[in-house]
Amino acid sequence: MTDQPVLLVTGARKGIGRFLAEYYLARGWLVEGCSREPSDLANPGYAHHCLDVSDENAVRTMVREIGRRHKRLDALINNAGVAAMNHALLTPASVVERTLAVNVLGSFLVTREAARLMQRRRFGRIVNMGTVAVPLQLEGEAAYAASKAAVVSLTQVLARELAPFGITVNLVGPSPIETDLIRGVPADKIAAIIERLAVKRLGRPEDVANVIDFFISPASDYVTGQVIYLGGA
Repeated sequence: MTDQPVLLVTGARKGIGRFLAEYYLARGWLVEGCSREPSDLANPGYAHHCLDVSDENAVRTMVREIGRRHKRLDALINNAGVAAMNHALLTPASVVERTLAVNVLGSFLVTREAARLMQRRRFGRIVNMGTVAVPLQLEGEAAYAASKAAVVSLTQVLARELAPFGITVNLVGPSPIETDLIRGVPADKIAAIIERLAVKRLGRPEDVANVIDFFISPASDYVTGQVIYLGGA
């Protein structure tokens, strides 16, 4: 078993997930990442898995491989997600189904399998990714906000279920960050969201990492079931 801590980041090919993978590699973690497409991240401490997080068998296989390779998993960041930004009257059922599959089912499956591995050592840190679309009740994001509201409930229930195994479960809810997820959103809509925040600027990946650092610290064993929204949402 390696002495280095091991982190799994879902949706690690680009955006916040890619930033977090590189961020923790630079801090001495061994990082396992996944996405539906291959990654070009080349680092001896990084391994990438190609899968859909809503595919139960694929998730099981990935976590089994991590267990074989490292005999441990210290932290999980459930970053993989899809957004649906449309008026409800213009949103097809297929979009809602896909949004729920990735954001809710995917988070559940990866958490379940990761926790099974973590509980062997009676230690684990799980961080789910939310969004300020939930507390701000953003128009045009009904399916996305609903899926992430479900992840809030998932976080809080799993925090109680997994606490006896030494595993904490928390959530960070970013404000809009300059990634592929928001590049198709009109600038005026992003500006309107920022105007509703206490801190009126786009979020940065570093802002997300700052909260995750706190959540996954070994010293944060008394912090679980918590939700932190960025920007003062």
